[in-house]
Amino acid sequence: MLAFQIIVILFCLYAAFRVWQKIRSRSLGSRWGAFWLAFWLGVGATVALPWTTSLLAARLGVTRGVDLVIYVSVIVLFYLVFRLTLKIEKLESNITKLVREIALSSSEEKTKNQEPNSRPQV
Repeated sequence: MLAFQIIVILFCLYAAFRVWQKIRSRSLGSRWGAFWLAFWLGVGATVALPWTTSLLAARLGVTRGVDLVIYVSVIVLFYLVFRLTLKIEKLESNITKLVREIALSSSEEKTKNQEPNSRPQV
């Protein structure tokens, strides 16, 4: 086994351990936790047994195992970027609604607290 393989496998085990900790502390949902655990364990297995990607690539009609890994990686990355974009859009929409509600309730409180005979301040 090469030094590179050992380093990457150790890193994958560390990353999987950190994901497990985040799942247990409920900082990460079980669905995403399972995804990241599978991801890091899959990377570790791929680095430990590189010939498996060549076998899988041959069955799927891709010439080299490295090409298959790159194709799958790009697809997964674009999907994750898409999901993040949706989450960000939803958060921005929620923040906008919240700010509007706060502004309206603040405006109503100011109107209620003003004396009836006083002029509004500009």
